[in-house]
Amino acid sequence: MLNAFKKHIEDSFPELLDSHFIIACSGGLDSSVLVELCHLTNLSFSIAHCNFNLRGKASDGDENFVRQYAKKIDKPFFVTHFDTLGYVNQHKVSVQMAARELRYVWFDQLLKEHNSAYLLTAHHANDNLETFIINLSRGTGIDGLTGIPAKINDIRRPLLPFTRQELESFAQVEKMEWREDASNADAKYLRNKIRLEIIPKLNELHPTFSDNFKSTLDYLAQTDVIASAYLEKLKEELFVEKDERQEVNISKLKELKPLSTYLFGLFSSYGFKEMENLEALLDGLSGKQLVSSSHVLVKNREVLILSAKDESKLDRQEYIITEEEVPLNLPVNLKFSVVSERLDNTNSEIFVQKNALKYPLTVRKWKTGDYFYPIGLNRKKKLSKFFKDEKVDVLSKEKTWLLCSGEQIVWVIGMRADHRFKVDDTSQGILKIEFT
Repeated sequence: MLNAFKKHIEDSFPELLDSHFIIACSGGLDSSVLVELCHLTNLSFSIAHCNFNLRGKASDGDENFVRQYAKKIDKPFFVTHFDTLGYVNQHKVSVQMAARELRYVWFDQLLKEHNSAYLLTAHHANDNLETFIINLSRGTGIDGLTGIPAKINDIRRPLLPFTRQELESFAQVEKMEWREDASNADAKYLRNKIRLEIIPKLNELHPTFSDNFKSTLDYLAQTDVIASAYLEKLKEELFVEKDERQEVNISKLKELKPLSTYLFGLFSSYGFKEMENLEALLDGLSGKQLVSSSHVLVKNREVLILSAKDESKLDRQEYIITEEEVPLNLPVNLKFSVVSERLDNTNSEIFVQKNALKYPLTVRKWKTGDYFYPIGLNRKKKLSKFFKDEKVDVLSKEKTWLLCSGEQIVWVIGMRADHRFKVDDTSQGILKIEFT
């Protein structure tokens, strides 16, 4: 197996030959074998161990085992301790999810602190099969059936081609020691139940099941490459880039059959995976929207508007302008200058009666109940109604800023000024405000 591992590294993970990386090691068979293989291949690495404090003395025994192993092979060793159950109670997640979230945050910190390029985990072929069955039981597209990715961001998984049986045989030949986690034999956990009860039955049905499964994964991955290439070409035709967002014609989407399959292929990478909701959005009212962890999808008349979440919403929503200066950190670029004559207002510049303004001015987002007196209308109008009449979509409304004097709106920036601040007396001073 050592020779096969070396060749696999040379062929598929050449970046590991010249980079220092970190191996996540629990002390169990899988991660201990990964450490031993990397050591015998003369790769440069450190070892990281998480003590989740879930099994009392057994957890401390795991930590001590990995510490001594790292010392034996003269590798740097990092360890951290977690209050896993406290995290479970605070965040209302499962123990498995808590352990996953805690360890990967720590691993990411380690990589940055120690200038290491990659994190190696010991996922192997059996893990791939278990993940496949879990995803199959929950319902998934082809992306959920192509297995655990060998490379994603700074994570590398070089043991995926090897079965647990191969790892165990290698460990026995090398007379290795490792730690057994008693919880791995508890069938109350879904993954354990699949490992202990379902996979043995599948192997009974066909003696070459494991090898056949690896071939199936290869075929699915190849099919996924072809499908992904087609979907990317389709996206180029359907997704039109406009002002840092994308518009998709709804009638063209509806021509695709089967619709739900295409919707999943086109929008799942943006976090939209509930096809019923997506299909309902196509026939929903204008302004209806779906929100994923990373994107917002809004119906605006005949198109869907796809936009990344506006992280600026996390920033403060109000900015102060004094009479002495305009701050540099405004979310919009404004320039104030005193002029001698008034021209017509445009979307990018307005002229106001200087002495009508009460400082400090504020720049803020609009809120429910806001109203102003639009120039050209000269009567009160709710901002929500103004946006509707101007056919401003939801995403554009969220990005609109207001220039205010006290509680009064001076300018819906980039759109319309307020009648109450128009220039009536040129002798009292004219202020020109530009938006770029």
